[in-house]
Amino acid sequence: MDAKTIEPKEVVPASRKLGRSDAAGIAKKATRLIVAKGKKVDEFAPGGKAPKAAVDAMLGPTGNLRAPCLVAGKTVIVGFNEDVYSEIFG
Repeated sequence: MDAKTIEPKEVVPASRKLGRSDAAGIAKKATRLIVAKGKKVDEFAPGGKAPKAAVDAMLGPTGNLRAPCLVAGKTVIVGFNEDVYSEIFG
């Protein structure tokens, strides 16, 4: 993100755990939700709702929101995939 001069509005420390209800709140605000787990990328269109499958995909094995989680406008990206980041951030 430094190379693209993108400044975060908020940085949440890893010590602050975000759970299912936090993930659902983030999903509800998104029109596009992209969840990357390695090479696997799932895309959802929550549209004001928090589908169980979308929220489940956002959570790690401990039940906390996976990192990184970025919100760019109405697009939410959970996890890291270089192709997804290139598409969203150019």
